[in-house]
Amino acid sequence: MAEFQKPPPLDIKCTSTDCDNDLHCFKQLKKMTPDQRGKCRACGANLIDWKRLHRRDRGDAAHTFEALQHEMIRHHFFHRPVDDAAMRHAQRKGRDQLKDSARDRLRKYLAVAEPPRDGRQTPLEGNAIYYAQHATATCCRTCLEYWHDIPKARPLSETEFDYCVSLVDLFLDEKLPDLADEPIEVPRRRRGLPPQTEGSHP
Repeated sequence: MAEFQKPPPLDIKCTSTDCDNDLHCFKQLKKMTPDQRGKCRACGANLIDWKRLHRRDRGDAAHTFEALQHEMIRHHFFHRPVDDAAMRHAQRKGRDQLKDSARDRLRKYLAVAEPPRDGRQTPLEGNAIYYAQHATATCCRTCLEYWHDIPKARPLSETEFDYCVSLVDLFLDEKLPDLADEPIEVPRRRRGLPPQTEGSHP
């Protein structure tokens, strides 16, 4: 059997778009005029009810998730299967510990006024928490600012922090519905062997 080769890095960026398929980028540019802000930077599509989104209503999370998926990078992480390493990590943690880890990560890399390596602190694979952060725009302070109206350069309030945690928790519940609450023993993959393909991870 040929030795397993790790797939190439994901070919997607925060600014990627596929507007013909309703996948946009709403990240603002400094040169944008007031009437351009909030619209797709590539095609000008005006699809997001920002006032509703910026209320940060946990009870309206279904609408928030629907809105997020209009952006290509968010849509990618909502629909991309969880990679093998991330799934194994989640199984070894169990749902409860995974959510605890997510809360700790958000506290360290998002909630502070100046997160380390802000904009690059959330990898693209290897942990289901990363998927959750990119999908819900809690991956860096820039995404948090334009999606959730939480300004940069100051710590998050406890209410803002709890809101971010609630989005990540909900994403993990929806992405990994069959994950056990408690850790399970998962055999380590032997080096050189491909990931198991017993069905894709949703």
